Amino acid sequence: MEKTIGFIGCGNMGKAMVRGFIESAIALPQGIIVSTQRETTRENIKETFGVRVAEKNQEVAKESDILFFAVKPYAYETVMKESRSALKDDALIIGLAAGVTIDKMKEYLGQERKIVKIMPNTPVAVSEGVIAVSFSDSLTSEERREVTELLSVMGKVSVIDEKHMDVITGIAGSSPAYVYMFIEAMADAAVKNGLPRKEAYDISAQAVLGAAKMVLETGIHPGMLKDMVTSPGGTTIEAVAVLEEKGLRHAVISAVDACVDKSRKMSE
Repeated sequence: MEKTIGFIGCGNMGKAMVRGFIESAIALPQGIIVSTQRETTRENIKETFGVRVAEKNQEVAKESDILFFAVKPYAYETVMKESRSALKDDALIIGLAAGVTIDKMKEYLGQERKIVKIMPNTPVAVSEGVIAVSFSDSLTSEERREVTELLSVMGKVSVIDEKHMDVITGIAGSSPAYVYMFIEAMADAAVKNGLPRKEAYDISAQAVLGAAKMVLETGIHPGMLKDMVTSPGGTTIEAVAVLEEKGLRHAVISAVDACVDKSRKMSE
């Protein structure tokens, strides 16, 4: 890609995306420029990825054709207002914070801009992410295609109505944490039963990966796939019965509800 990609802020998600762009070869390191508050963070990013770094957000805004605002939600207003005068007229502005809507970004930028709202999750770093996307009306169809193609190197892109973005936060943006907890719990159970820790993590993680791939590639309903594993009077149905008794489904639904509710409150 000949266009310059900029990141204002570069925490865990920003780093995951930078890694995803570079490892997919969609961008060369010198085609990416990053600004962060801390000098030590800038130097670490430069050393890790070989990208250009800048002390001032305005420097990144001035150079970027596609600009990601990867700061915390509470910082959006301040950072956007201080950067807006340096933006290129035709820059694509991409926000990825929970609770910061396209309308809020328009307000902070002070004028009509080409704005994209996305909700990625951290597996973008290994090209297996989920990236939900909503566009402002000012983007052309070609610009929408460009953004979609750029993001697709990092995983599955789903273009959605922005009103659903809070739900995406609950089932994709935040959900890697739920899955990591599940993998960790399975591995702990394996260690409790005598399996070495490394093998416990490797096998538990692969089991989750394989099960997810079965859902995606076969198109079979998850309930039916579960039934295919649960033989009458077998080991799996014993485990499933305990999960039902302990309220696994209710716990997951309640966790997602809490996440979605928090995201909606942040959007107000």
